Amino acid sequence: PLCPQVKAFVTQDIPLYHNLEMKHLPGADPELVLLSHRYEELERIPLSDMTREEINQLVQELGFYRKETPDAPVPEQFRSAPARPLPTRLPPQAPAADGETPHEREQGEHPDL
Repeated sequence: PLCPQVKAFVTQDIPLYHNLEMKHLPGADPELVLLSHRYEELERIPLSDMTREEINQLVQELGFYRKETPDAPVPEQFRSAPARPLPTRLPPQAPAADGETPHEREQGEHPDL
């Protein structure tokens, strides 16, 4: 059974958050399950001992966008919230290698002109 704080969050706050869904699992303790863009589980956060205010703060810190009303439009920059760019997309070496290679070629070509 949901404690009153979690129940208030589920019924009144979840509809205001973009990309946050409630899935009712009878008998399960309430928890926030974070998924990747491929729907792979990233983390589970138990909510049983948290107040409604603490849950709202946590969800906003995680980057979920809170709308004024459930039907309010979501600004373009928050459409994919809370998704963040993956750190593996741009490895630290890639920008340097990409930047150096053409530059070295240019320096090698200029004396021939």
